[in-house]
Amino acid sequence: MVNINNEECITALSMEQFEKDAQKILTLMGYEDFDLGILLTDNQAIQCFNRDFRSKDEPTDILSFPFHPDLQAGQPIIAETEDDKNIGDLIISLEYIKELCEQENKTINEHLRTLLCHGICHLLGYDHYTESTDKVMKEKETWLAAKLVEE
Repeated sequence: MVNINNEECITALSMEQFEKDAQKILTLMGYEDFDLGILLTDNQAIQCFNRDFRSKDEPTDILSFPFHPDLQAGQPIIAETEDDKNIGDLIISLEYIKELCEQENKTINEHLRTLLCHGICHLLGYDHYTESTDKVMKEKETWLAAKLVEE
């Protein structure tokens, strides 16, 4: 189940489409009955999380907090209990994304789709810290993004 908490409430976006996209990504990745938490917030709040958890005192677009932090990319989650049926939490600054969208001439919903693919990949063990892992992650994100627009 996708649980979205929108603390920002200013940015116009289709919450129904956003939730549908998040659930579709979970299904595509094989985790349709797993939980995903998403907090939509502003630059000030995400900067606090970024400072406290990553020692970077600046706003960012998205932060990922995996429930299974030792999971490797492509490794399945073995849920031994109902509590294990959780992939983690995403924090997204809508304020930051609005600024990016203006620069890139994209809509909020388009950019959110890209971020959902990116963030959920991080929650499932994918990363972009080396050239080889970056390539694998980008391929997975591209595949997910293509599947999202197939409706």
